[in-house]
Amino acid sequence: MAKQKNVAEQFVDTLVRAGVERLYGVVGDSLNPVVDAVRRHSGIDWVHVRHEETAAFAAGAEAQITGKLAACAGSCGPGNLHLINGLYDAHRSMAPVLALASHIPSSEIGLGYFQETHPDHLFRECSHYCEMVSSPQQMPRLLDTAIQNAVGRSGVSVVTLPGDIAGAPAPAGATETALVTSRPSVRPGDEVIDRLVKLIDDADKVTLFCGSGTAGAHAEVMEFAGRIKSPVGHALRGKEWIQYDNPYDVGMSGLLGYGAAYEATHECDLLILLGTDFPYNAFLPDDVKIAQIDVRPEHLGRRSKLDLAVWGDAKETLRCLIPRVREKKSRKFLDRMLKKHADALEGVVSAYTRKVEKHTPIHPEYVASVLDEVAADDAVFTVDTGMCNVWAARYISPNGRRRIIGSFSHGSMANALPMAIGAQFTDRGRQVVSMSGDGGFSMLMGDFLTLVQYDLPVKVVLFDNSSLGMVELEMLVAGLPSHGVTNKNPDFAAVAEACGAFGVRVEKPKDLAGALKAAFKHKGPALVDVVTDPNALSIPPKISADMVTGFALSASKIVLDGGVGRMLQMARSNLRNVPRP
Repeated sequence: MAKQKNVAEQFVDTLVRAGVERLYGVVGDSLNPVVDAVRRHSGIDWVHVRHEETAAFAAGAEAQITGKLAACAGSCGPGNLHLINGLYDAHRSMAPVLALASHIPSSEIGLGYFQETHPDHLFRECSHYCEMVSSPQQMPRLLDTAIQNAVGRSGVSVVTLPGDIAGAPAPAGATETALVTSRPSVRPGDEVIDRLVKLIDDADKVTLFCGSGTAGAHAEVMEFAGRIKSPVGHALRGKEWIQYDNPYDVGMSGLLGYGAAYEATHECDLLILLGTDFPYNAFLPDDVKIAQIDVRPEHLGRRSKLDLAVWGDAKETLRCLIPRVREKKSRKFLDRMLKKHADALEGVVSAYTRKVEKHTPIHPEYVASVLDEVAADDAVFTVDTGMCNVWAARYISPNGRRRIIGSFSHGSMANALPMAIGAQFTDRGRQVVSMSGDGGFSMLMGDFLTLVQYDLPVKVVLFDNSSLGMVELEMLVAGLPSHGVTNKNPDFAAVAEACGAFGVRVEKPKDLAGALKAAFKHKGPALVDVVTDPNALSIPPKISADMVTGFALSASKIVLDGGVGRMLQMARSNLRNVPRP
């Protein structure tokens, strides 16, 4: 007679049926029955990280790379509480993640027991679904519901499971239900499509501003833009999906922006926000007509006043529009924006080309541009929040195969290394590069040991300026003297070698390319500690009074005066397509 399963085994069986291949976490007390169930199951692995925050970030990155459900776990009280920052990031990135928050014995809940917290309350703000299993009979349906919420609504679900219930016998005769493992396409209704077609046909100048919701819709966006002669700008999260092979590209808007995206969104008759929840409404116009297309209806209209809200995913909506909108004949607006874009990039590119190959400390722009050249065509870049966002936005060239992942909506420090762990586990043969700042890397540096423990071939490129550079910029822009932003750092390459990984320190520009190539050639984990110039920030002379800490708007519309890598080459190429009189 077969041995009766316990609840933990039933829990793990359900995760495997939902397509989960690994469970990231730190073992401990109330979580032990689940960890033991994972140990005995051939279809799932336990990934032992050094900090639960890393577990959540890794699961979120895995979900973003694969598009499938990923999972993480924390033991009772402080253990699962450490998950919260990574779960916030996953939820705001629309990554389907199931988090197991193990709990104290069920008989002690509410009595001030050792390590007691209330995870079923704590995680509600960063999840679509957050509930506690209070009996073995409840678990199967509750876990199924959590999975459906995470996958179907693209975000986090949290299941709180007391340790004693995890170890209890599972109810006999429980049936396996069908699970949702992918999302459907969402098409707008005919009436809404009719209204959108009329708005587009009535406008002489249309601009598309694209976000991460355009993933998988590159061909449709290009066909649509060509039909209506529209400039195409993008938000940071839209960069990897829409910038490459784009003859209508006018750059990126926002604090890290460049080119003519800002002008294109403000000088049009109709702005179409396509699959973007771009958070900085100060960069959006308030005197042009705006239509927004988004698969998440709660996103519609929360950044700007809309003339038309369209509930649908980008690809399906464009498929409806392309055959119906009237093809525009005039390219005047498009060509003017393309020229503005190229001119804008010409004006800033010298910031990183002028004698930069001889400058010490090394310009971070130069590091990013060399990294872009030597990295693989299908590399995954995970990017720390702060100045690394700037260098990735300006220098890493998307091509339809590369991925660029960061804490672009939540804005957490220390995300790059943990995300690289999750990305690398999905494919050990794919190049994964963590673009880390010294502040972010040192915050969760303990999980560099996770790379060594699992021999994950992640390459950490460390922008080591001994400073919290973005915070320093915020202080300066707000008229405050910089304070508390300097770091006293070790030789991080020596630290990497002491951990058992490949490490190399670079202090001269002429050594950079060779060091990166050596690290990429190394079969295991590697760290390249590049000593970069802490004074690389250049602030233009004209700053408006309302420019304050964070991502506000300046009169110049640009705060960081730096180069733009190969984007200038693309802009010049697009400009050659502009018809000459």
